[in-house]
Amino acid sequence: MSSVPRRTVLGAAAAVSALAGLPATASAAPATPSANKPLALPGGGDLGPNVIVFDPSTAGIQAKLDQVFAQQETAQFGTGRYAFFFKPGTYSGLNAQLGFYTSIAGLGLSPDDTTINGDVTVDAGWFNGNATQNFWRSAENLALVPVSGTNRWAVAQAAPFRRMHVRGSLNLAPNGYGWASGGYIADSRIDGQVQPYSQQQWYTRDSAIGSWLNGVWNMVFSGVQGAPAQGFPNPVYTTLATTPVSREKPFLYLNGTEYRVFLPEKRTNASGVTWGNGTPRGTSLSLSQFYVAKPGVTAATLNQALTQGLHLLLTPGIYHLDQPIQVNRANTVVLGLGYATLVPDNGVTALKTADVDGVRLAGFLIDAGTVNSSTLLEVGPAGTTTDHSANPTTVQDVFVRIGGAGAGKATTSMVINNRHTIVDHTWLWRADHGTGIGWDVNRADYGLVVNGADVLATGLFVEHFNKYDVQWNGERGRTIFFQNEKAYDAPNQAAIQNGSIKGYAAYKVGDNVTVHEGWGLGSYCYYNVAPTIVQHNGFAAPNRSGVKFHDLLVVSLGGQGQYEHVINETGAATSGTSTIPSTVVSYP
Repeated sequence: MSSVPRRTVLGAAAAVSALAGLPATASAAPATPSANKPLALPGGGDLGPNVIVFDPSTAGIQAKLDQVFAQQETAQFGTGRYAFFFKPGTYSGLNAQLGFYTSIAGLGLSPDDTTINGDVTVDAGWFNGNATQNFWRSAENLALVPVSGTNRWAVAQAAPFRRMHVRGSLNLAPNGYGWASGGYIADSRIDGQVQPYSQQQWYTRDSAIGSWLNGVWNMVFSGVQGAPAQGFPNPVYTTLATTPVSREKPFLYLNGTEYRVFLPEKRTNASGVTWGNGTPRGTSLSLSQFYVAKPGVTAATLNQALTQGLHLLLTPGIYHLDQPIQVNRANTVVLGLGYATLVPDNGVTALKTADVDGVRLAGFLIDAGTVNSSTLLEVGPAGTTTDHSANPTTVQDVFVRIGGAGAGKATTSMVINNRHTIVDHTWLWRADHGTGIGWDVNRADYGLVVNGADVLATGLFVEHFNKYDVQWNGERGRTIFFQNEKAYDAPNQAAIQNGSIKGYAAYKVGDNVTVHEGWGLGSYCYYNVAPTIVQHNGFAAPNRSGVKFHDLLVVSLGGQGQYEHVINETGAATSGTSTIPSTVVSYP
């Protein structure tokens, strides 16, 4: 691996105009008016111009894919948002190249209902073969028969590959094997070989693979049939036979001509995919039970829809909020399409949930506003102790950004108060490039704060916060896979001083916690503004028998700053410019 930085500062991408697209429609059914809302909002309806739906007879599919890609390929901080959907059937001769804020998905109940004889491609030609900024794009619920036998998916953070069937192999590196820093796969079957090549870290959950080629720093598997054997630190595999608790992300599908949203059921100690043997297990909701939101709608209207008993479907676009979206009803679904983006104005919190069962938050981005928000997402109120084990809240493919697209501030990005919440794939990112960045410009002290007990994180990516990236106060917390970089832009040692301690750990378990466990956790430093900075450790936790960690690593990227230890006072210091991890296999 080269020791050069993973990311290079880019100028702000120009804003882009929306495409007309081919609007998708669904029959609308009026919601039942509530007593205090005589003018009830309708459920269902048109999915808007940026949801583009194809069927096998559609003319010009490749041209439309190419048109959106040309617009989105370099638009890292642009305003375009797109979702491509393919109706069940077979498609041939396609190469769907995905740029920023672009999602592609099938509309069947199973990935095998929608087959593309062709490719869904992410590469890094736009960035000179460097894939470390290939963020914010996704593929879901499709079967692929790659033209060459291997599909290329060279992504970085916030780019999930869910519920996919690759009838061939999957290459996770860019053309030329340049730098790559992903990534996440769930509920997918890759018949051939997964080939990470230059990928530094990766998490795969509840899937089936033919084989796995190699690893660089940190490859983590839970519930993956065909996964390589446990071997950390050499080879760099952390392998759990099952995932303790999982519940797959909700997804849009067609039942005949009716759009519905499928809600997969919870699994415990899961292994392998949820599909392929008949109808998947779960329930579904008609689109008529959703308020189909369009950019420009007010937070008051979104909350009126929720009060009426509707769920929320956020179509692609940017939503400014002058008050929090308040989810108070059990089993409410808030599902975003095409990286729908919530921007809290005037320092509000973007979304809050009550202390209720079974809320599902999935598929959207929260972009901090210019006025500091104390929090951006809150799951449950402070102090709650309600048992939600039978029907937990899930937070899936919900991403947070502070800065990059413009100045933004938020003291804490995501707060989890409700017990038993599952955070399944998130990237909480204080931007290190773009516009509106700087140590105090896009100030954000904490990424994830967990106060609730029995919370599980699977696929946790948290980067560049001014203080603790993760602060875990709840009992019996568990994390499977953690990827972190400390903030690049600390101006000097004093700026990160934590009392008598040099720097804030990337992952801090509260001093009063008695039981906690983590597998496959990594933290990297690249203090390019002040390369002499020393970080005492990547991980900090109470030194007691119930607090356990497996397969930890810290890395100094090219010697730009160093770690003294891995966790607490344990683990060798990093040194020099060689970008070689320092590891701890088991703690305590």
